[in-house]
Amino acid sequence: MSKTSRMAGAVIGVVALTGSLAACGGDSLESDGGSDKGSGSDKKGSLVVGAAAFTESKVLAELYAQILGDGGYDASVTTVKNRELYEPSLEKGEIDVVPEYAATLTEFLNAKVNGADEAVKKPLASSDADATVAALRKLAEPRGLKVLPAGKAVDQNAFAVTKEYAEKNNLKTLSDLGASKLKVKIAAGDECEVRPFCAPGLKETYGIDVTGIDPQGVGTPQAKQAVKDGKDQLVLSTTTDGTLDSFGLVVLEDDKKLQNADNVLPVVNAKDAGSQEIADLLGKLTDTLTTEDLAKLNLKVDAERAKPADVAKEYLESKDLIGK
Repeated sequence: MSKTSRMAGAVIGVVALTGSLAACGGDSLESDGGSDKGSGSDKKGSLVVGAAAFTESKVLAELYAQILGDGGYDASVTTVKNRELYEPSLEKGEIDVVPEYAATLTEFLNAKVNGADEAVKKPLASSDADATVAALRKLAEPRGLKVLPAGKAVDQNAFAVTKEYAEKNNLKTLSDLGASKLKVKIAAGDECEVRPFCAPGLKETYGIDVTGIDPQGVGTPQAKQAVKDGKDQLVLSTTTDGTLDSFGLVVLEDDKKLQNADNVLPVVNAKDAGSQEIADLLGKLTDTLTTEDLAKLNLKVDAERAKPADVAKEYLESKDLIGK
C-alpha cells in the first residue's frame, strides 16, 4: 500500500470511523487462521497481534507473533480490514500489538483527536523520524497506547525509472531528475495530480517537469509495465516493492526528504502489552529488519505465493531471532 493512499486514508478514514464501527455491530475482528504460537501453562500470557488486510502488514504481524511466541507468549495473529477498525480495538485491548507506520498513524490520530480539517491544516508528521515519533507518542499515550521505537525499515512513496533511462541520463536522485530538465509522465493513481507527496511535491521540491499523470494505479503491474515500455518515464511505487527489479526499474533517491517518515514500528496496548519484556522482544526485530528485507519478504508472498507465516519463520531463524 502506498504512502499516498495510506496518508489520505489516515485523515479521510477518520471521518467515517463511527459509522463504520456501528455498521459492523462491534464484530470487527476477523481471525485469519494464521499463527497461534504455542499454548499451555508454561506460557506467560496470550497476546493478539493485529494485521491489516495487505501483504506487508500480514508479514509484519507474523514476525511479531513468532518472536513473541519464541519469548514465551501465546501469540496469535488476527487480520482486520483497516486502521479505522483495528485502532479502536487496540485501544480497547481486543488487540494487543500492531505493526504500524510512524507518519501515517500520526496523521490518523491527529485527525481523530483534532478533527480532519485541522489535521490537513496542521500536519504533525514530517520527514524527521524522531520528531514524528515524538508527535505520535503525544497523541497515542492518552489513548492507552504505547509507541515502541521505530526501526530503519521504512515504507514510503518511491519513484522509479528504468535502469536504462537512469544510466543514459546519469540519474541517481530525484534532484538529478529535476536538474536534467527532462519532461516526465508519471504512472500512478489519478490522485497523484493533487497529493503533496506526489506530482505537486516533485515540482515544488525538485523542479521536476511533470507533464501529466497516467492513471495506472500505485505500483500496479500495469504502471510498472508502462514505464518499462517507455510510455511513461516515472512510476510511483513504494520503498518496499520487491518487484521493481523484475521490471528493470530502479528507485531514484528522495534526497531532499519529500516523503514523511513512515518507519515501521510496533504499537501496543499499554495496559495489556506494555511491559519492558515485550518491548525488548519486539525491539530485537525492529533493530534487525531493513527496508530491503521487507521488500524481499513481500516479494516471496506476492510473487512466489509463500505464506506470510512461513516467510516470517524463515527470516527470523536466518537472523537468529528465534530458535530453530
